[in-house]
Amino acid sequence: MTAHPVVSHAEWLAASRDFLAKEKEFTRLRDELSRQRRALPWERVETEYSFEAPEGRVSLADLFSGHSQLLVYHLMFGPDWTEACKSCSFWADNFNGIDVHLAHRDTALVAVSRAPLATLGAYARRMGWTFRWVSSGEGDFNFDYKVSSRPGEEALDYNFGTMQVGPGEMPGFSAFRRDEDGAVYHTYSTYARGVDMLNGAYHLLDLTSKGRDEAGLPFTMDWVKRRDQY
Repeated sequence: MTAHPVVSHAEWLAASRDFLAKEKEFTRLRDELSRQRRALPWERVETEYSFEAPEGRVSLADLFSGHSQLLVYHLMFGPDWTEACKSCSFWADNFNGIDVHLAHRDTALVAVSRAPLATLGAYARRMGWTFRWVSSGEGDFNFDYKVSSRPGEEALDYNFGTMQVGPGEMPGFSAFRRDEDGAVYHTYSTYARGVDMLNGAYHLLDLTSKGRDEAGLPFTMDWVKRRDQY
């Protein structure tokens, strides 16, 4: 028998209405936070970044694919790894197919990792992913956006300097804007728990009575496996 409170429908409805008021307040606060995010200042990207793509070497501007907005998922896949990070793979499973919808809102979605392009392609085929994925290789992109430690570094200055981690690879999301004159701007980045909002599966679990069911584990995501390894 469950130890959770079980009540009449009238009591359940009253509690649900009370909680709905809190959800509405949260929604309004989230809308305001999103407005403030859009109002953040931009920084112009001066570095000429280069990536390895199926069609050859491409620039950061090329990754926009003709759109004015670009979202980059910093997917953890080191140059000598044989598999992508299992947690990043969990996140990436949420992205398949949404690139078409984003494109119709003038936005390109691209994953960027340091592993060689052939390695990324093989893993994408294994996972059944179709979103665009390019390699930054030994270029500065991952290092400059603080998701990879440089060779010889003992730690990574992560999450805007609020965390010391690594050395190695870490996840994140970065947003960019391209003007009609071709100038590219970095408008936003988020790391650590900031990427939670990009995982639809987690938000679905949050609707259930067990939630994410991660309490008590030594590391909250120990349960996660690549979806072909469960």
